Amino acid sequence: MNNSNIFKDVNLTPIALADTAPSVWNSTPQFVGRLIVQAEHLDEFGHTNNTIYLVWMQAIAALHSSHLGLTFESFVELGYGCVARQHHMEYKRPTFADDTLWVATWISQNDGKADMTRQYQFVRASDQVTVMQGHTQWVCIDMKTGRPKKQPPQFVEAYKAVA
Repeated sequence: MNNSNIFKDVNLTPIALADTAPSVWNSTPQFVGRLIVQAEHLDEFGHTNNTIYLVWMQAIAALHSSHLGLTFESFVELGYGCVARQHHMEYKRPTFADDTLWVATWISQNDGKADMTRQYQFVRASDQVTVMQGHTQWVCIDMKTGRPKKQPPQFVEAYKAVA
C-alpha cells in the first residue's frame, strides 16, 4: 500500500470475517477490511463520492494481495504485475461521514491466463446493507514491456478463485 500516494489517507484495516455478519456476503470473502467514511470523502450531495469507492477497491485489492505475499515489490522482483482492464461498480445506497463499512474482496475467476476477476462488496456495519458492489478485470503484464502475459506460477497459486 505504500507504493502510491493515492492510498496515503485510506484508513482501511484488515479484520476477520467473524468480525462481520457472515450472512451478508454475496460470496464468502477471501479478505475483509473495515473503514470509516471521513468528511473529506463526501461530495456536494453530502454522501461518499463515487470515485472514492474506486480508491477503496484498489486499496482492499492491494491489502489482500500483500496478505497473500504479493506486494508491489514482489511484482518488481518477479517482473510481472497486475493492471486494471475494466471496473464495474454498482452503487446501491449512499454512505455518509462516520459510517463504518466492511469491505470484502474475493477472486471469482482465474484460469491462470492473463486475466482474472476480483469481486468487491461494501456493507454498512450499522444496518448490514450492501451499499456498493463491483468487480475489476485485472490483467497480468510483463513489467518491462507493459504487455499482457500469462500469469507466473506465484500468481496462479496466490490468486485462486473461490468456488
